[in-house]
Amino acid sequence: MKNHLERFSRIAEILARHGLGFLAGSVGLERWLPKNAETPADESTNPVRLRLALEELGPAFIKLGQLLSTRSDILPEAYLAELSKLQDAAPPVTAAVIRSLIEQELGEAPERIFASFDENPLACASIGQAHAATLFDGTLVVVKVRRPGVVARINEDLEILQNLAAYASRRWEAAANYNLTGIAAEFANTLRSELDYLHEGRNAERFAANFAAVPEIYIPKIYWATTTSRVLTMELITGIKVDHIEALDSASIDRSQVAERAARAAAKMIFEDGFFHADPHPGNLFIQPGGRIALIDFGMVGEISEELRGQLGTLLFAFTSSDSNKISSALRMISVTSPVVNRGALRQDVTRFTQLYKGRRLREVEITPLITHMLAILRNHHLQLPREMALLLKMVLMTEGMGVRLDPEFSLGEVLQPYARRLAQDRFSPRNLAERLGRAGLDAAELGVALPEKLLKLMEDLDGGVEVHLRTAELDPLVGRLERMGNRLVAGMITAAFIRGIGDLTAANRDRLRAWENPLLGVGVGAAGSLAAYLALTARRQKRRDLR
Repeated sequence: MKNHLERFSRIAEILARHGLGFLAGSVGLERWLPKNAETPADESTNPVRLRLALEELGPAFIKLGQLLSTRSDILPEAYLAELSKLQDAAPPVTAAVIRSLIEQELGEAPERIFASFDENPLACASIGQAHAATLFDGTLVVVKVRRPGVVARINEDLEILQNLAAYASRRWEAAANYNLTGIAAEFANTLRSELDYLHEGRNAERFAANFAAVPEIYIPKIYWATTTSRVLTMELITGIKVDHIEALDSASIDRSQVAERAARAAAKMIFEDGFFHADPHPGNLFIQPGGRIALIDFGMVGEISEELRGQLGTLLFAFTSSDSNKISSALRMISVTSPVVNRGALRQDVTRFTQLYKGRRLREVEITPLITHMLAILRNHHLQLPREMALLLKMVLMTEGMGVRLDPEFSLGEVLQPYARRLAQDRFSPRNLAERLGRAGLDAAELGVALPEKLLKLMEDLDGGVEVHLRTAELDPLVGRLERMGNRLVAGMITAAFIRGIGDLTAANRDRLRAWENPLLGVGVGAAGSLAAYLALTARRQKRRDLR
């Protein structure tokens, strides 16, 4: 606890020195603020001062700032632009310490493991530093070594950040609206996984498998014999950085082709693989001979779950209909926070938004202004995206920015349109309808199992006389669960009716459709029949107990 108190004091002192004493007060650090702390009158410099403070506070806070630079649904543009400049740099660890760490992890000195090992680092960051080396077969590799003591320091700061977020959420309405406690918890999980180089190695291998049949994209090889949670050995990647335009032109690289390849790789990650590189900044992309794109740095990734994929499909389907009611509902559904939303005001903002793009194909639209406008609507109504969705949108924005710099005529919308159309249509495919009906049937069965017992218990309690003391907030989780269950039941019944209707309408051609129709009808009839049979059995058992 003593160390935490010392760290609290240090955080408050740094924030105050950068003119951010008001922020320290908002998160419960006011008693550690220096007495002469002043807040600058010019608030326009707040983003710059916040960046400088985060850099001074160390690795966990730098990583937090980098994460927040992806959250257009939370922070305004001035903060996003400034936080994206955060430099994750640190003084180098001495060669003697690096040698000792490698020997502890790999069991032998570097010269016995590698044919050559350069003790001068290629790069130094707050979590680790990279060294060039050569394997005994002549392969050039990069060896990343985690800094000593960094895990303990980051874990302390993560615990502090979660405490500060909880305090702020109790005292600061904006913090509660934007679910700071949830953001802090997700950030802690993400950063702890980045500390484990085994995690990064597995990510790299997963990307390599996903792009094995795509020769235009190259993923470096991981050498597991010399990789642990603290040391990562990866194939050295050479090439021209994607933002070095003059060098690309000198090498006769077709920049428009590179832009399209990068965009198609991003689309494949999002729409086909459901697993994407969440930090495709220019330093992580190298262009090799023939325009091949090589990716590095796989610590920060995003994964699209089936639930998120379904939400994306619903949102895209709503956008294709230009229906402000559907879009508003889809945005509320995607949000991970549950503020009281003025639905009329949200619908008006969405209507104005859709009017700007109505009648235009995705290939005719600049993606960055579209996403920025939509995120501003979310921010104004305190609707917050899931972390994976925020990372995904940031990746899309970075991909378009890079593409336009490579080729001023580049259109990300043209590349994304066929993928987005397929995702929106897939939401209502027979397979997805069957899966959703199956999930609705499971929810119905669960409700059928629990409901009679709960109702009987309630009746017994009421017969004995009860006093009820409830706060409305305590009902929110129960009401939310019932609403979700009810929505799925209704969706299941509508889907069953829809599928049955298809069966009736196509009865004349039953033989041709039998391959897909019968399984779907079986799911619907089976789910409904099982539920009905169970409820009937429950009722008979209850009646027998009553007769006794």
